[in-house]
Amino acid sequence: MSDVVWFSEIRSADIERVGGKGANLGELTARWIPVPPGFVITTGAYSRFLEESGVHAPVQEILSSATGDPTSTRETAKAIQSLISQAPVPSDITSAVAAAYAELGGGLVAVRSSATAEDLAEASFAGQQSTYLNVSGEAAVLRAVQECWASLFEERAIVYRNQAGFDHTSIRIAVVVQSMVQSDRSGIMFTVNPVTGDAGGIVIEAILGLGEACVSGMVTPDMYILDKASLEIQQKEVSHQEQQLIRAEEPGQGEEANSWVAIPASEARAQKLEDDQIRTLAELGVLIENHYGRPQDIEWAFLDGQFFILQARPVTATGL
Repeated sequence: MSDVVWFSEIRSADIERVGGKGANLGELTARWIPVPPGFVITTGAYSRFLEESGVHAPVQEILSSATGDPTSTRETAKAIQSLISQAPVPSDITSAVAAAYAELGGGLVAVRSSATAEDLAEASFAGQQSTYLNVSGEAAVLRAVQECWASLFEERAIVYRNQAGFDHTSIRIAVVVQSMVQSDRSGIMFTVNPVTGDAGGIVIEAILGLGEACVSGMVTPDMYILDKASLEIQQKEVSHQEQQLIRAEEPGQGEEANSWVAIPASEARAQKLEDDQIRTLAELGVLIENHYGRPQDIEWAFLDGQFFILQARPVTATGL
Protein backbone atom coordinates (compact mmCIF):
# COMPACT_ATOMS: atom_id res chain seq x y z
CA MET A 1 0.00 0.00 0.00
CA SER A 2 1.09 3.54 -0.67
CA ASP A 3 3.06 5.42 1.97
CA VAL A 4 1.24 8.64 1.01
CA VAL A 5 -2.51 9.14 0.50
CA TRP A 6 -4.45 12.31 -0.37
CA PHE A 7 -7.39 13.62 1.66
CA SER A 8 -9.69 12.79 -1.28
CA GLU A 9 -8.77 9.11 -0.89
CA ILE A 10 -9.50 8.93 2.84
CA ARG A 11 -12.65 8.26 4.84
CA SER A 12 -13.36 7.97 8.58
CA ALA A 13 -12.98 4.18 8.45
CA ASP A 14 -9.29 4.61 7.54
CA ILE A 15 -8.19 5.61 11.04
CA GLU A 16 -5.76 2.69 11.43
CA ARG A 17 -4.00 3.81 8.27
CA VAL A 18 -4.04 7.61 8.64
CA GLY A 19 -4.78 8.28 12.33
CA GLY A 20 -7.67 10.20 13.82
CA LYS A 21 -6.87 13.61 12.40
CA GLY A 22 -6.17 12.30 8.92
CA ALA A 23 -9.35 10.22 8.85
CA ASN A 24 -11.49 13.18 9.87
CA LEU A 25 -9.90 15.52 7.33
CA GLY A 26 -10.55 13.00 4.58
CA GLU A 27 -14.14 12.53 5.68
CA LEU A 28 -14.74 16.30 5.80
CA THR A 29 -13.17 16.76 2.37
CA ALA A 30 -15.54 14.15 0.94
CA ARG A 31 -18.49 16.08 2.38
CA TRP A 32 -17.43 19.33 0.67
CA ILE A 33 -16.51 20.99 3.94
CA PRO A 34 -13.86 23.70 3.19
CA VAL A 35 -10.66 21.91 4.24
CA PRO A 36 -7.23 23.11 3.03
CA PRO A 37 -5.85 20.45 0.65
CA GLY A 38 -3.25 17.98 1.78
CA PHE A 39 -2.01 14.43 2.13
CA VAL A 40 -1.08 11.94 4.86
CA ILE A 41 2.08 9.91 5.39
CA THR A 42 0.54 6.66 6.59
CA THR A 43 1.04 4.64 9.75
CA GLY A 44 2.45 1.91 7.51
CA ALA A 45 5.27 4.25 6.51
CA TYR A 46 5.97 4.92 10.19
CA SER A 47 6.03 1.20 11.06
CA ARG A 48 8.31 0.43 8.14
CA PHE A 49 10.62 3.28 9.16
CA LEU A 50 10.93 1.78 12.65
CA GLU A 51 11.80 -1.66 11.28
CA GLU A 52 14.11 -0.70 8.42
CA SER A 53 16.00 1.91 10.41
CA GLY A 54 16.68 -0.59 13.19
CA VAL A 55 14.88 1.56 15.78
CA HIS A 56 12.02 -0.79 16.64
CA ALA A 57 13.95 -3.22 18.86
CA PRO A 58 15.74 -0.50 20.91
CA VAL A 59 12.43 1.32 21.45
CA GLN A 60 10.86 -1.89 22.73
CA GLU A 61 13.79 -2.45 25.05
CA ILE A 62 13.62 1.07 26.47
CA LEU A 63 9.87 0.77 27.08
CA SER A 64 10.21 -2.60 28.79
CA SER A 65 12.83 -1.27 31.20
CA ALA A 66 10.87 1.86 32.19
CA THR A 67 9.54 1.83 35.76
CA GLY A 68 6.78 4.41 35.32
CA ASP A 69 8.05 6.91 37.89
CA PRO A 70 8.47 10.54 36.69
CA THR A 71 12.25 10.39 36.31
CA SER A 72 12.12 7.11 34.40
CA THR A 73 9.34 8.38 32.15
CA ARG A 74 11.27 11.55 31.36
CA GLU A 75 14.38 9.55 30.48
CA THR A 76 12.34 7.08 28.45
CA ALA A 77 10.78 9.87 26.40
CA LYS A 78 14.10 11.57 25.77
CA ALA A 79 15.86 8.36 24.73
CA ILE A 80 13.14 7.17 22.34
CA GLN A 81 12.66 10.57 20.73
CA SER A 82 16.39 10.87 20.16
CA LEU A 83 16.47 7.47 18.46
CA ILE A 84 13.55 8.24 16.15
CA SER A 85 14.70 11.76 15.30
CA GLN A 86 18.18 10.65 14.27
CA ALA A 87 17.42 7.38 12.48
CA PRO A 88 17.70 7.19 8.67
CA VAL A 89 14.39 7.26 6.81
CA PRO A 90 14.01 4.77 3.92
CA SER A 91 14.69 6.54 0.62
CA ASP A 92 11.42 5.45 -1.01
CA ILE A 93 9.46 7.08 1.83
CA THR A 94 11.39 10.35 1.51
CA SER A 95 10.88 10.27 -2.26
CA ALA A 96 7.13 9.72 -1.89
CA VAL A 97 6.80 12.60 0.58
CA ALA A 98 8.89 14.92 -1.59
CA ALA A 99 6.79 14.09 -4.67
CA ALA A 100 3.51 14.68 -2.83
CA TYR A 101 4.79 17.98 -1.41
CA ALA A 102 5.70 19.10 -4.93
CA GLU A 103 2.29 18.02 -6.25
CA LEU A 104 0.61 20.00 -3.46
CA GLY A 105 2.39 23.03 -4.85
CA GLY A 106 5.32 23.29 -2.45
CA GLY A 107 5.49 26.48 -0.45
CA LEU A 108 4.24 26.79 3.09
CA VAL A 109 2.49 23.86 4.79
CA ALA A 110 1.34 22.76 8.22
CA VAL A 111 2.73 19.39 9.34
CA ARG A 112 0.55 17.74 12.00
CA SER A 113 0.74 14.46 13.90
CA SER A 114 -2.19 12.05 13.52
CA ALA A 115 -2.04 9.09 15.91
CA THR A 116 -4.35 6.08 15.74
CA ALA A 117 -5.49 6.69 19.33
CA GLU A 118 -6.25 10.35 18.63
CA ASP A 119 -9.56 12.16 18.11
CA LEU A 120 -11.53 9.18 19.45
CA ALA A 121 -14.89 9.42 21.14
CA GLU A 122 -13.69 7.51 24.19
CA ALA A 123 -10.36 9.25 24.86
CA SER A 124 -8.79 12.65 24.33
CA PHE A 125 -5.22 12.57 23.07
CA ALA A 126 -5.57 16.01 21.47
CA GLY A 127 -2.48 18.16 21.50
CA GLN A 128 -0.12 15.46 22.80
CA GLN A 129 1.86 15.15 19.58
CA SER A 130 3.64 17.83 17.57
CA THR A 131 2.38 20.33 15.03
CA TYR A 132 4.64 22.51 12.87
CA LEU A 133 3.29 25.59 11.10
CA ASN A 134 4.71 27.49 8.11
CA VAL A 135 7.09 24.71 7.10
CA SER A 136 8.76 25.45 3.77
CA GLY A 137 10.95 23.33 1.54
CA GLU A 138 11.38 19.61 0.97
CA ALA A 139 14.09 19.10 3.59
CA ALA A 140 12.14 20.99 6.26
CA VAL A 141 8.97 19.00 5.54
CA LEU A 142 10.85 15.71 5.88
CA ARG A 143 12.44 16.87 9.13
CA ALA A 144 9.03 17.91 10.51
CA VAL A 145 7.55 14.52 9.57
CA GLN A 146 10.30 12.72 11.49
CA GLU A 147 9.82 15.01 14.50
CA CYS A 148 6.10 14.23 14.44
CA TRP A 149 6.93 10.51 14.54
CA ALA A 150 9.20 11.13 17.52
CA SER A 151 6.48 13.12 19.31
CA LEU A 152 4.44 9.94 19.75
CA PHE A 153 6.76 9.44 22.71
CA GLU A 154 6.50 12.88 24.28
CA GLU A 155 6.62 12.55 28.07
CA ARG A 156 3.02 13.69 28.58
CA ALA A 157 1.83 11.26 25.89
CA ILE A 158 3.56 8.36 27.65
CA VAL A 159 2.03 9.38 30.99
CA TYR A 160 -1.46 9.70 29.51
CA ARG A 161 -1.29 6.32 27.78
CA ASN A 162 -0.11 4.72 31.03
CA GLN A 163 -3.04 6.26 32.92
CA ALA A 164 -5.58 5.39 30.22
CA GLY A 165 -4.35 1.81 29.89
CA PHE A 166 -3.19 2.05 26.28
CA ASP A 167 -0.37 -0.19 25.11
CA HIS A 168 2.41 2.04 23.74
CA THR A 169 3.37 -0.49 21.08
CA SER A 170 -0.19 -0.76 19.73
CA ILE A 171 -0.44 2.93 18.85
CA ARG A 172 0.96 4.11 15.54
CA ILE A 173 1.25 7.55 14.04
CA ALA A 174 0.56 9.11 10.66
CA VAL A 175 1.48 12.66 9.64
CA VAL A 176 -0.75 15.22 7.90
CA VAL A 177 0.83 17.69 5.47
CA GLN A 178 -1.63 20.44 4.61
CA SER A 179 -1.53 23.74 2.73
CA MET A 180 -0.93 26.51 5.27
CA VAL A 181 -3.69 29.05 5.90
CA GLN A 182 -2.23 32.38 7.04
CA SER A 183 -5.35 33.12 9.03
CA ASP A 184 -6.51 36.63 9.85
CA ARG A 185 -8.65 35.07 12.57
CA SER A 186 -8.83 31.57 13.97
CA GLY A 187 -10.03 29.53 16.90
CA ILE A 188 -12.08 26.64 18.18
CA MET A 189 -15.79 25.81 17.96
CA PHE A 190 -17.72 23.35 20.15
CA THR A 191 -21.12 22.17 18.96
CA VAL A 192 -22.09 21.62 22.58
CA ASN A 193 -21.39 23.86 25.54
CA PRO A 194 -18.31 22.13 27.02
CA VAL A 195 -18.81 23.74 30.43
CA THR A 196 -22.53 23.25 31.01
CA GLY A 197 -23.03 20.23 28.76
CA ASP A 198 -25.91 22.02 26.97
CA ALA A 199 -26.35 20.13 23.68
CA GLY A 200 -28.51 22.96 22.34
CA GLY A 201 -25.66 25.44 22.37
CA ILE A 202 -22.64 26.25 20.21
CA VAL A 203 -19.54 27.90 21.68
CA ILE A 204 -17.06 29.69 19.42
CA GLU A 205 -13.67 30.96 20.57
CA ALA A 206 -11.93 33.46 18.27
CA ILE A 207 -8.57 35.23 18.16
CA LEU A 208 -6.52 37.27 15.70
CA GLY A 209 -3.68 35.43 13.96
CA LEU A 210 -2.74 31.76 13.86
CA GLY A 211 -4.86 29.32 15.85
CA GLU A 212 -1.98 27.69 17.70
CA ALA A 213 -2.10 30.64 20.11
CA CYS A 214 -5.72 29.75 20.97
CA VAL A 215 -5.31 25.97 21.08
CA SER A 216 -2.30 26.25 23.39
CA GLY A 217 -3.97 28.81 25.67
CA MET A 218 -1.36 31.50 24.98
CA VAL A 219 -4.06 34.06 24.12
CA THR A 220 -7.46 34.63 25.76
CA PRO A 221 -10.05 34.40 22.96
CA ASP A 222 -13.37 36.07 22.38
CA MET A 223 -16.23 33.72 23.28
CA TYR A 224 -19.58 33.65 21.50
CA ILE A 225 -22.45 31.41 22.58
CA LEU A 226 -25.27 30.62 20.15
CA ASP A 227 -28.52 28.69 20.20
CA LYS A 228 -27.94 25.73 17.89
CA ALA A 229 -31.49 25.62 16.50
CA SER A 230 -31.94 29.31 15.66
CA LEU A 231 -28.25 30.37 15.45
CA GLU A 232 -29.19 33.34 17.60
CA ILE A 233 -26.17 34.82 19.39
CA GLN A 234 -27.02 34.65 23.07
CA GLN A 235 -23.80 35.83 24.69
CA LYS A 236 -20.52 37.54 23.76
CA GLU A 237 -17.34 37.97 25.74
CA VAL A 238 -14.85 40.12 23.82
CA SER A 239 -11.23 39.83 24.99
CA HIS A 240 -8.41 42.37 24.83
CA GLN A 241 -5.75 40.78 22.61
CA GLU A 242 -2.47 42.68 22.63
CA GLN A 243 -0.40 40.39 20.37
CA GLN A 244 -0.92 37.78 17.68
CA LEU A 245 1.06 34.86 16.28
CA ILE A 246 1.88 35.19 12.57
CA ARG A 247 4.42 33.89 10.08
CA ALA A 248 7.85 35.36 10.81
CA GLU A 249 9.22 37.86 8.28
CA GLU A 250 12.39 35.76 8.03
CA PRO A 251 11.05 32.34 9.01
CA GLY A 252 13.24 29.64 10.45
CA GLN A 253 12.26 26.11 11.42
CA GLY A 254 9.91 24.86 14.13
CA GLU A 255 8.86 27.59 16.53
CA GLU A 256 11.10 30.07 14.72
CA ALA A 257 8.80 29.89 11.67
CA ASN A 258 6.34 32.15 13.49
CA SER A 259 6.60 35.29 15.56
CA TRP A 260 4.55 37.41 17.94
CA VAL A 261 3.61 40.92 16.81
CA ALA A 262 1.77 43.69 18.62
CA ILE A 263 -1.83 44.45 17.67
CA PRO A 264 -2.74 48.13 17.16
CA ALA A 265 -4.72 49.52 20.07
CA SER A 266 -7.70 50.21 17.81
CA GLU A 267 -7.98 46.48 17.02
CA ALA A 268 -6.93 45.00 20.36
CA ARG A 269 -10.34 45.48 21.99
CA ALA A 270 -12.47 44.87 18.89
CA GLN A 271 -14.76 41.88 18.40
CA LYS A 272 -12.81 39.28 16.42
CA LEU A 273 -15.69 38.06 14.23
CA GLU A 274 -18.67 40.05 12.99
CA ASP A 275 -22.10 38.72 13.92
CA ASP A 276 -22.83 37.42 10.40
CA GLN A 277 -19.47 35.63 10.38
CA ILE A 278 -20.24 34.04 13.74
CA ARG A 279 -23.49 32.63 12.38
CA THR A 280 -21.84 31.41 9.14
CA LEU A 281 -19.22 29.53 11.16
CA ALA A 282 -21.91 28.06 13.42
CA GLU A 283 -23.74 26.77 10.34
CA LEU A 284 -20.60 24.86 9.37
CA GLY A 285 -20.48 23.44 12.90
CA VAL A 286 -24.06 22.19 12.63
CA LEU A 287 -23.28 20.53 9.27
CA ILE A 288 -20.27 18.74 10.73
CA GLU A 289 -22.12 17.62 13.86
CA ASN A 290 -25.04 16.34 11.79
CA HIS A 291 -22.67 14.33 9.61
CA TYR A 292 -20.94 12.63 12.55
CA GLY A 293 -24.06 12.38 14.68
CA ARG A 294 -22.41 13.70 17.85
CA PRO A 295 -21.01 17.00 19.22
CA GLN A 296 -17.72 18.12 17.70
CA ASP A 297 -14.62 20.05 18.78
CA ILE A 298 -13.55 21.95 15.64
CA GLU A 299 -10.48 24.03 14.80
CA TRP A 300 -11.12 26.73 12.21
CA ALA A 301 -9.32 29.52 10.34
CA PHE A 302 -10.55 32.58 8.47
CA LEU A 303 -8.72 34.23 5.56
CA ASP A 304 -9.86 36.64 2.84
CA GLY A 305 -13.51 36.27 3.74
CA GLN A 306 -13.56 32.44 3.83
CA PHE A 307 -13.68 29.94 6.68
CA PHE A 308 -11.54 26.81 6.60
CA ILE A 309 -11.90 23.76 8.83
CA LEU A 310 -8.51 22.52 10.01
CA GLN A 311 -9.76 19.54 12.00
CA ALA A 312 -12.75 18.10 13.84
CA ARG A 313 -12.91 15.57 16.64
CA PRO A 314 -15.63 14.26 18.96
CA VAL A 315 -16.16 16.17 22.20
CA THR A 316 -14.99 13.70 24.85
CA ALA A 317 -16.07 15.46 28.04
CA THR A 318 -18.57 18.14 29.01
CA GLY A 319 -19.72 19.81 32.20
CA LEU A 320 -16.17 20.15 33.53
